[in-house]
Amino acid sequence: MRLQDKVAVITGGASGMGKDSVMRFLAEGAQVVIADFNEDTGNAVLQLASDQGFADSVRFIKTDVAQEADIENMFDLARSDFGRVDIVFNNAGVGGAIGPLTETTTQSWDYTMDVLAKGVFLGIKHAARHMRAQGDGGAIINTASIAGLSGDAGPLVYSAAKAAVISLTQSAAVELAPDRIRVNAICPGFIATPLAAGGAPEKIEARFAQAQPWPEFGKGLHIAGAALFLASDDAEFVTGEKLVVDGGLTAAGPELSKRFPQVSARDAKIQGVTKGSTGAAHQVERLDG
Repeated sequence: MRLQDKVAVITGGASGMGKDSVMRFLAEGAQVVIADFNEDTGNAVLQLASDQGFADSVRFIKTDVAQEADIENMFDLARSDFGRVDIVFNNAGVGGAIGPLTETTTQSWDYTMDVLAKGVFLGIKHAARHMRAQGDGGAIINTASIAGLSGDAGPLVYSAAKAAVISLTQSAAVELAPDRIRVNAICPGFIATPLAAGGAPEKIEARFAQAQPWPEFGKGLHIAGAALFLASDDAEFVTGEKLVVDGGLTAAGPELSKRFPQVSARDAKIQGVTKGSTGAAHQVERLDG
């Protein structure tokens, strides 16, 4: 098994891409700490893993990735229960701020950046501390997005945060290379997850399948496979990479909002902030009253 005797921490591990990565990593021999803000879905994944025979290899901890104390606690759990930290997948995410630029509030900006950018920064920071102390390297994976690669592939603040994740990944990869700590990012395209569909992926599967050249919609399993590669020794010479997993979407060219307008709320008559699968209520209102 490719991750035998490895210990992984996966944020946002209670749903979507994170959940699929948890189960794939467990199947590949890893011990896994699931860190997620949503306790209900976190405990559900913990039960699923236990039902499949992984009870001794998995733990769950409620985590707000924007809070440094929570990040420290999730690593402390990995060390106390499994002895070390080999792999960190900074995957927690929310849709965040939506609506036109001129109607976006600083509160929506801060919330989005806190989860998507600061959360990744804190994950890298504390992962590096533990991995350096261990002295034998490690693998850090960050969830970015194709939205961070151009100006028309997602909501404005979300796209800015994901661009920050890509830049942070590259800079951290350079700084941590002497310690044999690899840092890479995955840039998903349209993946049918609860976050993307407001809890009902089946509602967007057909639309997502039509959004890119590949004739099938993106699945969390596709991202889990990419994460497995980057976490494994097969990727020992890969660092500072932004691995695009999008069914050929970015290869097909620009103007995504014209071909698939659902990804852009720029012209919509709404504003606010969405909070993904955290269990917290969305805060969205219509601009036309």
